[in-house]
Amino acid sequence: MEEQELESMLKDLESDLVERKASLSDPDRIRQVICAYANDLPNHRKPGFIFIGANDDGSCSGLEISDELLLKISNLKDDGKIQPFPSMSIDKKSINGCMMVLVQVEPSNSPPVRLSGVTWIRVGPRRARATPEEEKRLAERRRSRDLPFDLQPVPSATIEDLDLELFEHEYLPHAIDPSVLDQNTRSMEDKLKALRFLTPDGQPTVLGILVLGKDTLRFIPGAYVQFLRLEGVDLTDPIRHQREIAGPIPDLLRRIDEILEANNSVSISIVSESVEIRRSEYPLPALQQLIRNAILHRTYEGTNAPVRVYWFSDRIEIHNPGGPFGLVTKENFGQPGVTDYRNPHLAEAMHVLGYVQRFGMGIQIARKQLLDNGNPPPEFTIEENYILAAVRRRA
Repeated sequence: MEEQELESMLKDLESDLVERKASLSDPDRIRQVICAYANDLPNHRKPGFIFIGANDDGSCSGLEISDELLLKISNLKDDGKIQPFPSMSIDKKSINGCMMVLVQVEPSNSPPVRLSGVTWIRVGPRRARATPEEEKRLAERRRSRDLPFDLQPVPSATIEDLDLELFEHEYLPHAIDPSVLDQNTRSMEDKLKALRFLTPDGQPTVLGILVLGKDTLRFIPGAYVQFLRLEGVDLTDPIRHQREIAGPIPDLLRRIDEILEANNSVSISIVSESVEIRRSEYPLPALQQLIRNAILHRTYEGTNAPVRVYWFSDRIEIHNPGGPFGLVTKENFGQPGVTDYRNPHLAEAMHVLGYVQRFGMGIQIARKQLLDNGNPPPEFTIEENYILAAVRRRA
């Protein structure tokens, strides 16, 4: 945008697509604005703008625009508090000699967008929590075209194929703010629609089947993890243990953790009569991060291949049927801050369930855990159709 256009927008105190903030002193208020613009309840179909470094009247607040500030604003998108991920850009701008940060938020293709389980909206000067009726309007407006694969409908499935008890007792209390749940009188079907497990027409989505499906493999044949423990260093060596792990995501991840713990040897070093050091062959958090990354970032479309975990005597290999996606390339794979999501709503669900704490940090956490445990760093093979992560045993 030209400076003159930005100046005009900044001074337009009547526009409900412009918000001004003197500083970043209250990040949650800015998150609320981002959430409200992403939901676009008035259906402007235009981006909303936040000028950080401007007073309420549009004048300059004199905020210092440092790299640290820009990083903090950028983290508002990726820290997991706003779900699903908002589409937003952040730019440093000079307007009438005043440096500001301009945040541009695009309307979401898959509302409602929530901040810590609460849906925020804006109509005119009002910014508030959405009522159940307003949330329903947002869900019904969800666009069916150009949606990611995890929100596509599963034509042969019905609501009967979803585990509603799992949804109500395990997922819902973590996904929606308790104060909102207390006032929620919507039907079970409307709740499933609001959290994208059903389409606005009542059809289960791929997300619904992956997270809540009673028989996941009936609809998505590749949605499982193949675990193979071998006695040697080659696939031709004798098989010690073999499992196919399937089921809704909460059960799947729990069972994988149990298998990893059961197979991971722990050595004990006696330092003194009162001190002993316990250290495992592989740090469990590193394996968890890499396997969860594979489940999250894999492609579920066009392949029936599972995520494969091969446990050799000298290493563990994790095969992900899905190459780099979006902003991630073979060259920048694994670099801090470089991330994109083939399955953004599955990422949201795994965050809600507590299996993803902070987005874009899985590989960094795995590297640190391996280093602290005395293992070599992970090795990655990046190809167009798959990613292989290899973790070497601690010497």
